[in-house]
Amino acid sequence: MRSAVVVGAGIWGTSLALRLAESGWRVTLVEQYQPGHLRQASAGETRLLRASHGTDEWYARMARRSRELWLDLGARTGEELYAETGAYWFARRDQGWERASAGVFDRLDIPYEIHDPARVGAAFPDFRGDDLEFALWEPEAGVVRARRATQVTAGLARAAGVTLLRGRAEPYGDAVRIGDEVLRADRVVWACGAWLPRLFPGLVDLQVTKQDALHFAVQDPWDTPAWGDYDASIYGHGDIDGLGMKATSDAEGEPYEPETGDRRISPSGEAVVRAYLRRRFPSLAAAPVLLGQACQYTLTRDAEWVIARQQDGAWLLGGDSGHGFKHAPALAEYVAEILDGAREPEPRFGLHERVSARGLRTSGRTDP
Repeated sequence: MRSAVVVGAGIWGTSLALRLAESGWRVTLVEQYQPGHLRQASAGETRLLRASHGTDEWYARMARRSRELWLDLGARTGEELYAETGAYWFARRDQGWERASAGVFDRLDIPYEIHDPARVGAAFPDFRGDDLEFALWEPEAGVVRARRATQVTAGLARAAGVTLLRGRAEPYGDAVRIGDEVLRADRVVWACGAWLPRLFPGLVDLQVTKQDALHFAVQDPWDTPAWGDYDASIYGHGDIDGLGMKATSDAEGEPYEPETGDRRISPSGEAVVRAYLRRRFPSLAAAPVLLGQACQYTLTRDAEWVIARQQDGAWLLGGDSGHGFKHAPALAEYVAEILDGAREPEPRFGLHERVSARGLRTSGRTDP
């Protein structure tokens, strides 16, 4: 029986551990806290699942496969981990990122519609779209209950035979050291999110930034579609599970230390979102914050992930760059095939020098 040690029990690590175990591997999953702990990027209450990625077809395909797997996981557990609310993308330009995404949808036969701003307004209790050219409607997009999904996936992994080991791991050649104990396996995968650049300094070019996730108290029934404004680097969704209406800046925040950093919402982050609400959803501009969470992005310069083997044989899996959560079940399939020797990772995910770029998830701007 082949063996694997996976370090990090966020959604990438738990999904990979589950996939390997159900494929016949003996798996040890190492986590210094516990799955779904609040220091993880995976511990945010919600994440969007959408196929729109501008001109990129690879991620669009993976998002579609992940949608299938999230729905299967929900059916398997009897729990709605993925709420298919649909999603609007607010297009400020006729030939921008949204139109490029629609072109990919045409080629991949992904359902979508182009709506005028007046029709979009009917989907929200309060909406201003006079600055928009159109909106891209993804009927099969939606919201993953992120923290719960991480915990459920970890539970399924344990039920499949995965050994969950609590401890602080360090690289030890091609093995993993936890205190005086050394873990060896046929494959070692470091999927430890914001801790990756600390454990492998100089090897992975990653920046960790603080991101403020804001949910606002609402009076009207904001059971609305999810939505995104690419050019403003803002996204959100309706009131799910009584958490309030989410509106969050997707532009990179300040550099952040995930273990000791201040986890309070920053006034500047809240101000950016409120400026957007005044423009797009005016009735929410003064709404109180019902829930605020500080999480982090682990960013590569080009927003591509890291899926690469080191010279000592251990694998690095990280750089989710703010758009990795939704892909987790399909990514686990992909990485499991790599570990099995059935395929090689795409060159885009290697340990090469990255060039700063935008396009997969945000424009990098914060215009209201």
